[in-house]
Amino acid sequence: MKRSIKAIALIMMLVAALSVLFVPSKVYAADSDAAVVAETNENDVTVAKAFAAAIVVAAVAAAGAIAMGLAICKAADGAARQPEIASKIQTLMMLGLVFVETAIIYALVVAIFIVFIL
Repeated sequence: MKRSIKAIALIMMLVAALSVLFVPSKVYAADSDAAVVAETNENDVTVAKAFAAAIVVAAVAAAGAIAMGLAICKAADGAARQPEIASKIQTLMMLGLVFVETAIIYALVVAIFIVFIL
């Protein structure tokens, strides 16, 4: 299980590193025609913001899915070992899942801020 989590984390880091290659180099370029450069830079910055937002949402959603899966797995394991407290375990599991889902929603809000406000 730990090996698969490490593999997923490595894949997420690789995707984040490779996404830097998609940010156009024209954002940093200087040209004599200022109007064309300004228009190009605005488009390129919008593309860079979209990639940043996608990376934020994808990374947090993947981490949240892993966390939820582990929580459900451990809760089922605990309920199987001690069936007499299964209802308490289920309540705690649901509370934990709500907190994880809240973190994912916060990441979505951050991605929306990146795209529309920054």
